[in-house]
Amino acid sequence: MAHRIGVIGGDGIGPDVIAEGLKVIAATGVAVDTVDYDLGGARYLRDGVVLPDETIDEWRHLDALYLGAVGTPDVPPGVIERGLLLKMRFDLDLYVNHRPFLYPPSDIDFVVVRENTEGLYAGAGGNLKKGTPDEVAVQESINTRKGVERCLRYAFEYTRKRNKRKNLTLCGKTNVLTYAFDLWERAFHEIGDADYSDIKRDYAHVDAMTMWFVKNPEWFDVIVTDNMFGDIITDLGAMLQGGMGIAAGGNLNPEGTSMFEPIGGSAPKYTGQNVINPLAAICSGALMLETIGEDEAAKAIEDTVISVTREKIKDLGAGRMGYSTTEVGDLVASAL
Repeated sequence: MAHRIGVIGGDGIGPDVIAEGLKVIAATGVAVDTVDYDLGGARYLRDGVVLPDETIDEWRHLDALYLGAVGTPDVPPGVIERGLLLKMRFDLDLYVNHRPFLYPPSDIDFVVVRENTEGLYAGAGGNLKKGTPDEVAVQESINTRKGVERCLRYAFEYTRKRNKRKNLTLCGKTNVLTYAFDLWERAFHEIGDADYSDIKRDYAHVDAMTMWFVKNPEWFDVIVTDNMFGDIITDLGAMLQGGMGIAAGGNLNPEGTSMFEPIGGSAPKYTGQNVINPLAAICSGALMLETIGEDEAAKAIEDTVISVTREKIKDLGAGRMGYSTTEVGDLVASAL
């Protein structure tokens, strides 16, 4: 039976890179039925629609969502981010952000598991006397035992499934953010002691983590952290890996419909130029296949991307690859 995948090409280079990802998925032989959704900045500018509730309801019955990129310079900041991306995240309860980082010429091979629906992004807070010299702005980090525990359990389970170093690192700031990360640290060790004695555990402050990412990224296996710190360290991880052009991401609800996307944005200046690197979208497609149970095809894509980047593509930057967007897709698809 074919997997039913909702496709949101979106804005800018989004449709181009998603087309290459779908090309590669087709080359694996995995049966996929796609349902296209016209959403993003262009749709908002055309008719004022961001994300209808009925679309969310449709998505609950799909196997996965595959998103290119959304956002255009003509749309005010926050409209698409909150109205589409965050609405999708909260309404579908995509509580895990899963980002793999692999750099074949070195020993870099780690995954960051980021809590995706709480923390500073929960939207708790407000303003007092806005626009005056006495203005006060408060943004609160919300951390619940349920939210923390389900993210930690996913990280422990994935560390076990990954079966590499079997080491899970908690990234936090226990010396300053004493309330939130006391909860994270207690839950981390309680869950580990009770159910995951086969998984080694360690801890790093987030500022130290950024230092170790630069100095010794090969030390890490799986890292679990909160929403804000995860947002920051994954961009650094992407640059260690070779840039945004190869950085994949998944926003997961392990019990529902998950969404997969390249980390980079819509890059409006490259729209229609056929020069952007589609490997991040291709690798996000591989992560999607892994999550919906097509492990063999997912591994084939990952191995092929590794060989193609080693042997063919020496520069991963937009316009510097030596190949067009469609040619990179062809390289991967034909090598499969």
